[in-house]
Amino acid sequence: MSVVDEILAIYAARGAGAYFGERVSMREHGLQAAHFAAAAGAPPMLVAAALLHDVGHLIVDVPDDIGAWTQDACHEAIGARWLAERFASGVSEPVRLHVAAKRYLCATNPGYFARLSPASVTTLALQGGPMSADQVRTFETEPHHREAVRLRLWDDQGKVEGLKTRELGDYRDLLESLTIRRR
Repeated sequence: MSVVDEILAIYAARGAGAYFGERVSMREHGLQAAHFAAAAGAPPMLVAAALLHDVGHLIVDVPDDIGAWTQDACHEAIGARWLAERFASGVSEPVRLHVAAKRYLCATNPGYFARLSPASVTTLALQGGPMSADQVRTFETEPHHREAVRLRLWDDQGKVEGLKTRELGDYRDLLESLTIRRR
């Protein structure tokens, strides 16, 4: 099975589920984040990262009701590890950092917190809340931190009920062009 076929199978099996407290499905959320990335003129790797940024939620089991979460699911680390086996760091690293980017934006952008959805506020508390000044400085040393911040903003936008976007299969060529060729 190709990497893209594997991704399509994962989204077919689990992507129709509700996106934890939001009014879109997991598939719709990823498609919307990719839509906003493409509309912003993001490079192909960052569009792919936006599309796949929550794959970690789809490859492990977590409670469907966000109110039942008692700890962070660490989906960004799980997803980034999975993606790193299939794509270059330009895809996997912004995914790894997109939760840290939310914490960073809460610490550095006065108004950002007020724009978070109720579900994102809930997960922010589980993820450690806004970064400290030392954490901000450390985050800013990450090679892909700027891309992660851009991804985070598209992630926040990708929660629009009924928004028309491209279909998942429409990203096949893009994803195939970015796949690490395994021997």
